[in-house]
Amino acid sequence: MNRYEALANTMAAEIRSGSLAVGARMPSLRQVIAQHGVSQSTAFRAYYLLEEWGLIRAQERSGYYVAPGAAVRDTREATAKRALTESAKVDISELVFSVLEAAKHTSVVPLGSAFPSPMLFPLQRLSRSLAQTSRTMNPWSTVVDLPPGNEALRQQIALRYLGMGLSQPLDEIVVTNGALEALNLCLMAVTRPGDVVAVESPGFYAALQAIERLDLRAVEIPVDPQTGLDLGALAQALEKEPIRACWFMTNYQNPTGATMPLEKKKALVELLARYEVPLIEDDVYGELHFQADYPLPAIAFDRKGLVMHCSSFSKTLAPGYRIGWTAAGKFAEKVQRAKLMTTLSASIPVQAGIADYLQHGGYDRHLRKLRAALRAQLDAMNLALRRAMPKGVRWTCPSGGYFVWLELPEHVDALTLHRQAIEQGVSLAPGPIFSASRNFRHCVRLNFGHPWNADIERAVQVLGQLITQAT
Repeated sequence: MNRYEALANTMAAEIRSGSLAVGARMPSLRQVIAQHGVSQSTAFRAYYLLEEWGLIRAQERSGYYVAPGAAVRDTREATAKRALTESAKVDISELVFSVLEAAKHTSVVPLGSAFPSPMLFPLQRLSRSLAQTSRTMNPWSTVVDLPPGNEALRQQIALRYLGMGLSQPLDEIVVTNGALEALNLCLMAVTRPGDVVAVESPGFYAALQAIERLDLRAVEIPVDPQTGLDLGALAQALEKEPIRACWFMTNYQNPTGATMPLEKKKALVELLARYEVPLIEDDVYGELHFQADYPLPAIAFDRKGLVMHCSSFSKTLAPGYRIGWTAAGKFAEKVQRAKLMTTLSASIPVQAGIADYLQHGGYDRHLRKLRAALRAQLDAMNLALRRAMPKGVRWTCPSGGYFVWLELPEHVDALTLHRQAIEQGVSLAPGPIFSASRNFRHCVRLNFGHPWNADIERAVQVLGQLITQAT
């Protein structure tokens, strides 16, 4: 570990423990240099790293300050106690459906939504690409572009991987109806009814629903709100349970927003390789990073073809167009056949249109604007939470994506809070829908993926009032 990384980790521990309060001014660079005996360059790089982690914020001509939500209590021990210690059947869909149904009306402020605002996307420019390709499309493409999918689109996706420094074979990329289908097809390709699948806790509820639908069993692996998956707990589960697959998010995890450090991703891949267990990597938020570069996914460390990397354009470009993909490694042929046997093909005109946009429409320019908007919305959310939340409420401050994870006082019930909030026109995502065992009853997920306005400000105030009343 470099000296600036060691220094950053030391200061990060003080922030996360609460020793440095939210809003407190960080020591000046001169103080850091004198106290720790480091160079100016080391001090600068340590502060840049803390800022990248979302723990501090720079204020022009004033210095650095502890970011809102940075002092998140270490929940690893508590989470481990709440997680399933052995595999079990999953029965979560009815709860998820009831929560989603209550939150889908446009009159409700969508803090519980799983999607960013469609107003953040270049839909008019994308429409021009769709119109252009529809006029010039070869009729034979309706047959040729069956799985694995439109070749031009797969070439553009392969270029995105190349931009991360990853050489991804074209024949291992399969285009799907969104990332969710990619994830489900990958799960179908490597499991049979009754098999055990490792999932995150808390984790994406659609993974739990897929396990339930395919008559699989789940074992929950705790997730730390800062560094992601607990590899020690996973190692124990691999020893104890006949795990056939893992479904994990390594970047901006839903619901916590946690990103696994690179060393941890590498260790995850090496651990699963020893057991020959496939990893279904859900990476739909990777492009929504606030730092300089895309944080490398776990597939970057795969040498055995065991990682099936899944993503889509739904969160970054075209919500509702339902175009996703998987880079499925040695399972690509199985995934392709499963696609043929289920939904046959993603929309062929839409595939061609998105391929044209990626080539000519300025996708990277759009992504820079999108990331800047989301970062500004996160800052607004943090400020609103600081104003509205009573003492004892803690939240994460992610370095990408568009979710924050709130931990409320233990006696505040998230499902009750959800019902009360809906009555006042505000949605939230209660913690129990992110757990096969319906844990995290005092946690909620909030969405900051919508342009900030008075309605969202009021919604946060409403939540603060309801939580205060419950305490």
